[in-house]
Amino acid sequence: MSISEIACTYAALILFDDGIPITAEKIATLVKAANVSVESYWPSLFAKLAEKRNIEDLIMNVGSGGGGAAPVAVAASGGGAAAAAAPAKEEKKAEVKEESDEEEFGFDMFGDE
Repeated sequence: MSISEIACTYAALILFDDGIPITAEKIATLVKAANVSVESYWPSLFAKLAEKRNIEDLIMNVGSGGGGAAPVAVAASGGGAAAAAAPAKEEKKAEVKEESDEEEFGFDMFGDE
C-alpha cells in the first residue's frame, strides 16, 4: 500500500467517524492538512468507494478476508467435478466431533460427576 492510499484511507475513516459525508474534496482537504502529497486521482477513487460500499461493513469485516469467493470461481470454471468436491469437504468438517476437556483427560474439573 502506498502512502497516498494510506493517507486517503485514514482521511475517509476520519470523515466516517465524524459522520461527515465522504467526498473527494473533503478527503483531499484532510490529506493536505496532514502535509501529505497524493496523486489527484486517489481522493476521487476513495470517494467513489464510499458511495458504493458501506464503510461500517468494511470496518467490521476487515478480518474476514475474501477467501469465500475464490473456491466458487474455481469450481465454476473447473467443471462439475470440482463443484461436487467442495461440498463434500464441508460435510466432513461438520462431522468432526470436538472432545471436551473432561473426555480428553478422563476427569471432571469441577467434580460434578
